[in-house]
Amino acid sequence: MSDPRIDPRRFRPRAFRLDDQPKTTPDFIVEEKPDAYRIEAELLLDPAEQAVEKAQKQGFLGGGVFSWSGLLLSALGGLVSFAFTLWLSNLIESLFARSAALGVIGLGLAALALLAALVLAGRELKSIFRQRKIALLHRELALAHETDDSDLARKKVRELSALYKHDPRAAAARAKLKELRDEIIDGRDLIDIAERQLMPRLDDAARKEIADAAKRVSVVAAISPRAIVDVIFVAAQALRLIRRIAEIYGGRPGLLGAWRLARAVGAHLAITAGMAVGDSLLQQVLGHGIAAKISARLGEGVLNGLLTARIGLSAMAVCRPMPFFARKPPGISDVAPFLVGGDKNKES
Repeated sequence: MSDPRIDPRRFRPRAFRLDDQPKTTPDFIVEEKPDAYRIEAELLLDPAEQAVEKAQKQGFLGGGVFSWSGLLLSALGGLVSFAFTLWLSNLIESLFARSAALGVIGLGLAALALLAALVLAGRELKSIFRQRKIALLHRELALAHETDDSDLARKKVRELSALYKHDPRAAAARAKLKELRDEIIDGRDLIDIAERQLMPRLDDAARKEIADAAKRVSVVAAISPRAIVDVIFVAAQALRLIRRIAEIYGGRPGLLGAWRLARAVGAHLAITAGMAVGDSLLQQVLGHGIAAKISARLGEGVLNGLLTARIGLSAMAVCRPMPFFARKPPGISDVAPFLVGGDKNKES
């Protein structure tokens, strides 16, 4: 006998759609891969790469919207611009007062000067943005290698190859990378291959520049009669070396770009404590008995040469568009073996 309290319609077969089922919260949630550009690269990178990225941030990638130093420079620059404009205006008015022809000539020369200033300013901005682009490429390649992000690695390797599209000596390496770019699945492997294809020639050129600068500084410091000559020559060679290394790796620093580049290199030297303990410079110098076996002037030349080589290595680390992954980063004994008694034919 059936129970009248039970509705028989509840037990009739019914059809239902699977997608109509109520959604429940799963036991685990698989989050989408975060945007690679928003990940801080220093999460997993080694200390050497952290030092490079901090230096690049201070030289090219840093600087907020407001800073007191920026405000000071902007205010002083505005005052100088106003003073120069007033002086030029008075000069042209005086020329017109003397003669209409002189006024027209002065106005024309002022227009030419303004045009040249605008062109130079455009070049400076272009060089700064280019160096900033290289610094960003360095950081993102480091991030892609660390996270093994194949999509980001493929994109950044394409940008790395495009950086040297006007260099005929890189044509073969770029063609090889183009063939392998879609075949290599692993992001780290693709970046390692890109480094082996594109970087050896540039690294060798940078090492040669460092070696030549260290030789010049050590010789001049050893024979110069005045300390002020040493200081001026070492500073000039350091700035020239930084500019040359930036040009080798694809940068084109102008006046302001060279200043920002020098600031980044100085920041890297400060972060890595100048003459790095890992290079064992002081131990190498003392181990060779330089201070006891040769004259004081020659010892100063050797030390100045070592410092120049250290500046060159910092410039190499900051200006290189990618970190050292597949290749070993050079040390003092690699770029200036004649100063520390290293093997001149030592390979990186």
